[in-house]
Amino acid sequence: MIRIGLMGYGNLSRGVEAAIKNCDDLELVAVFTRRNPDSVKIKTENVPVLSESEIEAWKDKIDVLVLGGGSATDLPEQTPKYAKLFNVVDSFDTHARIPEHYANVEAAAKSAGKLGVISIGWDPGLFSLLRMISTAILPEGNNYTFWGRGVSQGHSDAVRRIEGVVDARQYTIPVDSSVDAVRSGSNPTLTTRQKHTRECFVVAEDGADLARIEREIKEMPNYFDEYDTTVNFISAEEMERDHKGLPHGGFVIRSGQTSEGTNHIVEFNLKLDSNPEFTGAVIAAYARAAYRLNSEGATGCKSIFDIPAAYLSPLSGEELRKSLL
Repeated sequence: MIRIGLMGYGNLSRGVEAAIKNCDDLELVAVFTRRNPDSVKIKTENVPVLSESEIEAWKDKIDVLVLGGGSATDLPEQTPKYAKLFNVVDSFDTHARIPEHYANVEAAAKSAGKLGVISIGWDPGLFSLLRMISTAILPEGNNYTFWGRGVSQGHSDAVRRIEGVVDARQYTIPVDSSVDAVRSGSNPTLTTRQKHTRECFVVAEDGADLARIEREIKEMPNYFDEYDTTVNFISAEEMERDHKGLPHGGFVIRSGQTSEGTNHIVEFNLKLDSNPEFTGAVIAAYARAAYRLNSEGATGCKSIFDIPAAYLSPLSGEELRKSLL
């Protein structure tokens, strides 16, 4: 049995917890939090919820620690820190900073004889893997990644931080005409604005300046300024009724050719009822792989590119070849 610990208990950690329940070889043994542990109620019975300050005492009781924090401030600090104590898996998703994060985790984990697996999920994660594989197979061509229709948790949070906003959900929506152009094999050059639109549903405070809120959303750099964005103001009741879930998805397309006039399209598609539950399921499989690799002597940092697919499965190589090959 592989013993899993969770650092934090937000949406992602709850998704990992749900995935563990479906895996006979994984066991949740502890949850650590920066909050008052008495205020955190988990779904798994007889598993302690402990203060983060108690984690070092669990050094020999946890096989893999899953880090459920955010990429902005939590994971750059936590992943290298805890890779000195445990095998770790995180979902670091700030693409531009992955090389830096990899180097930090590599140094920490290698010095402790542990394994750190970073940027696991579906993008970065499974989409990254499919981009790599399809590019290796079709070196002459272009990659296209579309996200949605689905809730972007980061963009929703950015809207909620605007003065006068009580709650918000932001949906990322692929532009159908651009998707069709890519699937046709024409290899179009697409701008950010041409690939996706954004739609916001906002609950505002009574008396708030709605025109100002809409302007601040549409002009927000790095989030909305490069997109055609629609802002809808709704009631709290409508938000609870119509936008409670966290669906998401998307697709990666590789359009390429093997010889003049011989074209190929490779596409990988996801449609998810729950972004955090699916991401949690991916992380659970890679936690299994992290434990198995470290048991064989692997240390340092690994990305999704570095892990053999067979290590994700609880089945033996013989069983895999018989049932799935």
